[in-house]
Amino acid sequence: MGTTQSGILGGRLPLKEYEANFSDLHPPLDKHEALVASDRCYFCHDAPCMTACPTSIDIPMFIRQIATGNPIGSAKTIFDQNILGGMCARVCPTETLCEQACVRNTAEERPVEIGRLQRYATDIAMKENKQFYARSASTGRKVAVVGAGPAGLACAHRLAVKGHDVVIYDAREKSGGLNEYGIAAYKSVDDFAQKEVDYVLSIGGIEVRHGQALGRDFSLADLTEQYDAVFLGLGLTGVNALRIEGENAEGVEDAVDFIAALRQSKTKADIPVGRRVVVLGGGMTAIDAAVQAKLLGAEEVTICYRRGKEHMNASEFEQDLAASKGVTIRHWLQPKRIALKDGKVAGIELEYTTLDNGKLTTTGETGIIAADQIFKAIGQTFEASGLGALQMEGGRIVIDAEGRTSLASVWAGGDCVLGGEDLTVSAVAMGRDAAESIDKAFAAAQPLASAVA
Repeated sequence: MGTTQSGILGGRLPLKEYEANFSDLHPPLDKHEALVASDRCYFCHDAPCMTACPTSIDIPMFIRQIATGNPIGSAKTIFDQNILGGMCARVCPTETLCEQACVRNTAEERPVEIGRLQRYATDIAMKENKQFYARSASTGRKVAVVGAGPAGLACAHRLAVKGHDVVIYDAREKSGGLNEYGIAAYKSVDDFAQKEVDYVLSIGGIEVRHGQALGRDFSLADLTEQYDAVFLGLGLTGVNALRIEGENAEGVEDAVDFIAALRQSKTKADIPVGRRVVVLGGGMTAIDAAVQAKLLGAEEVTICYRRGKEHMNASEFEQDLAASKGVTIRHWLQPKRIALKDGKVAGIELEYTTLDNGKLTTTGETGIIAADQIFKAIGQTFEASGLGALQMEGGRIVIDAEGRTSLASVWAGGDCVLGGEDLTVSAVAMGRDAAESIDKAFAAAQPLASAVA
């Protein structure tokens, strides 16, 4: 029984229980359900849902196409703006974006299920391998994209459509970035992230080189010498430190590494989890780590956040999801010291916090929560070398409205830039728009002799 187990162990549950626990969070709509859901849309002329979508998908249009029995046309409407629309339909916090803006909320307090309808259309198109785009004639231009995550893939696809040749460099073994390594396993099942990568790359003209890290295997200067333009879609690779006693003890782990291991595991039984788990943080990563620890068989899972419920970056839906899975969320607590026994985690001492004239401060009260495993989910940092003289601010790359950096032939987008929103859909929008800017810059420059010939 689980109550007799101690320490951090794998295989806490029967195999069939893992399968059930990590099944699809939101099962796909069938045809009838999709027609009923689409019938609730008012097809607003000045649709607020469109304004709330970072990629500006024509949401009334794609829903009307579903309602009239044209899911393939609907998928094209989506992909025209967001080539990663399939994954975004699964992982977007629609409850704080398009669905929050839906006018149905006013009358019925229940929005049109935009995310599930988007998945319905894009899934059909991908299953039928409907390719809506063909490459233009080769322009002879070559572009390097660093990072095969949402921003990099969106940029590469749009550039390939324009006829430019693209080489993507990525440090990991697989493409997909956050979609492959950073999303809770129950939000994207059946290896969907890789299926989407294959779908995007099938446009042609895009080469992917894995195991290639900026600053280790090449520098930005190397790329600017070899390519006509460079797009940096690096994402965030560093994790903020707790800076408290015991942080490096056995049993203290980064939540992002835990989530990545889960995403790559086939059975989930091989992922060890503690009996009592504490997650530090208040964002989506904290929720994903906590919920999945519970699904792996942890008996007690507690999220500790240093501010109040209303300050959490995780949406109310995500917070409610965690609570429904048995996760306890405690607010106004910040870590002070990790308690150890025989060099391993035994618990965590926390300080109570409060806001004093808008500034977070401690009250002097402390408490201890017993734990054998602690996950850090207090934010990620941008860590990169080999960028040369690229202008940075606040540890991120500075860009203009089109994604241009301080270097003439270099663009950037996604989480690595100043103002990045840590959302797949926002990264896609920035990658797509940077590709348009790059193409425009090429058109304004003198044509290549090879392209003219």
